[in-house]
Amino acid sequence: MLLLQALGSNGSGQLGIGHKDDVSTAQNVLLPSSLTASNTGTHPAKPQPHAKLIVAGGNHTLLLLSSGELFWTGDASSGACGPFPDANDPETTPTFRPVHLGPHLPEGTKVELAAATWAASVVVVAPPTPVDGASTTSATTTTPSVYSFGSGDRGELGLGPGTARVCEATQIHNFPPVGTHVIDLVASMGHVVAVLSNGEAWGWGNGRKGQLGSPATAAVHAPRRIQGVNFRVIKAVCGREFTCLFGAPEKGDMAVLGSDKWGVRSQAPGPESLAGWKEVGAGWGCVFVLKEDGMLLSWGRNDHGQLAPECLPRIRSIAVGSEHTLALTEEGDVLAWGWGEHGNCGPVCDVDKGKGHRNRIASTKATLAAQGAEITMLGAGCATSWVVMEKVT
Repeated sequence: MLLLQALGSNGSGQLGIGHKDDVSTAQNVLLPSSLTASNTGTHPAKPQPHAKLIVAGGNHTLLLLSSGELFWTGDASSGACGPFPDANDPETTPTFRPVHLGPHLPEGTKVELAAATWAASVVVVAPPTPVDGASTTSATTTTPSVYSFGSGDRGELGLGPGTARVCEATQIHNFPPVGTHVIDLVASMGHVVAVLSNGEAWGWGNGRKGQLGSPATAAVHAPRRIQGVNFRVIKAVCGREFTCLFGAPEKGDMAVLGSDKWGVRSQAPGPESLAGWKEVGAGWGCVFVLKEDGMLLSWGRNDHGQLAPECLPRIRSIAVGSEHTLALTEEGDVLAWGWGEHGNCGPVCDVDKGKGHRNRIASTKATLAAQGAEITMLGAGCATSWVVMEKVT
């Protein structure tokens, strides 16, 4: 059974905890009953989906499950949560609910990947399942497609220069190229990057600082291939004004595009240091690389203690928000550090502690005792933090 807790900025209900107040201690997230009800009475028991991904825009959050179901909470007024007639109703309880993608996609459409800019969402949807044993041969029906919805005047939707707002999921046509599919989809405040199965990276949105490659363009309104990368890309992360592209972990290849503010390009370690990475992430002004041995590398902005504190224990996984980071240790503790003015790093006991300070905001030992659940995943957004747990059977 899926359990979720959240803390941090919540002025638009983006935590999904039933109210719109910021919180500095982890609170239970309100999920649909279909995700929290026990199915022990069914024979055979129906497999329960697990959380696959949590992504956050400025004031909205998307939760993607392994079943392909997509849920949202927060401010839906931009259209980034799909069509929702009560989006501006102040009486609406902030809770996760299904994303209705609109008439272009049937109910039950499965989402494979999701990303969020400040006020838009982008998803990769699976091709429809053949009905009654029918086969499909058309590339348009057998290849996952990319859709976007929400608002953005710098090309964040990827739908061309004439479209800056849509509430219904709208397909980005002629993308990905025939014979390829999207294997990674990431975004930051104003740009989106998709990594394709052929090793190419494509992007759209705000490219003014060169974060979408050359030429640097204020608005890239449709997917454009990022040129000049001399290795096969398998993973990308986006900062506010930069993009990092990663090659095979065993080689440690990486390219940083865009602004060098905070030294994200000039301070980047070389391939010998990056080789053996297993997870990567980026905040608005910093980059994190988690190695297979549990060591965490970081570089970039650190004026609010955003970079990894010294003497961290071995880390199992990370989630990087706009200006803060969460780390799950091998012992099952969740550590948080960075800019935590909204409570996203836990209670702010001393605002002057600054660099090197970290809080423990959750632990598997505590969740096992209180809820019989183990921490399995973390999520981080714009001053928002999530802890995902699964019931231990």
